Amino acid sequence: MSYPNQSQTLNVTGQQHQGLLERVLFTTLIGMPCCVFLFINGIMLFTLRSKPVFRETSRYILLYNLLFADTAQLAFSQLLYIIAACRIMLTYPVCGVLIIFTKLTNDISPLTLVVMSLERYVAVCYPLRHATIITVRNTGVAIAVVWAISLINICIRVLLLLNFPFKDLESLVMTDVCSDLQMVLEPISDHYDKAYTYFLFLSATVVIIASYAGVMVAARSASTDKASAHKARNTLLLHLVQLVLSLFSTMHSSIVQSLSTIVPRLSIVRIKSVFYVVVYILPRCLSSLIYGLRDQTIRPVLLYHLCCRLTLSRPSKG
Repeated sequence: MSYPNQSQTLNVTGQQHQGLLERVLFTTLIGMPCCVFLFINGIMLFTLRSKPVFRETSRYILLYNLLFADTAQLAFSQLLYIIAACRIMLTYPVCGVLIIFTKLTNDISPLTLVVMSLERYVAVCYPLRHATIITVRNTGVAIAVVWAISLINICIRVLLLLNFPFKDLESLVMTDVCSDLQMVLEPISDHYDKAYTYFLFLSATVVIIASYAGVMVAARSASTDKASAHKARNTLLLHLVQLVLSLFSTMHSSIVQSLSTIVPRLSIVRIKSVFYVVVYILPRCLSSLIYGLRDQTIRPVLLYHLCCRLTLSRPSKG
């Protein structure tokens, strides 16, 4: 029973010194942009299913999977933030279910970025074979593998969690607000979580950097489309930035936990709010902003749906 106490995030304790007005202000300032981006992501998801060209192109199918995971992650994170802000104490089973869905969607994003990077590598380095390698069927298999890896990781986490003797607890109601650290009840779960996270992001980083290097080498070839190579290079750099931000979102709880030993409790609450905006909300909105504005095929359709399908008509000349 000592390990859960070592992983306290000081959410509730810190908020006991945080005034009601400040909590309402923080919740409003964070909740409003979150709702806006959830709306934009929802429109983007609808856009990617609105035309056959999006449904039948591997690049857009992968983008839909990435955006779906990011939107679900943003929704679950916002729900957990509201629960923490309202000081609602959940039971371990309910918190466990919420954390499982949060972890699942969080793992899918970096894996999907890896597949998208490989797709861009094939498009530039093997343009003549791209249509035969990157098919809709193969893309579906790749997405299925991504989800399978994430589900296997979740199953292992659940098995490790079930080893904890919940029957020895006086009550299943948690003593602190629901968070991922509160569900790490034994050292072995913590070790597995860190090992999996480091392996996942290290592997993803190596693949993206290798794809970037391959595109750079191919760009020097006289037979390579320079414009296509340049665009693919920029896309891979954006994937790397998204991966780094996703890594921060996975490790931010550990960072806050380390700061809690040297920083006042009220400051920890404020730092967690800032981290939440930077490492949770921002990365989950990048996909819509990057692809919605950069892609010439998506942009007009997205703007059309964002404007509620209103079209501006030129006044007729009298």
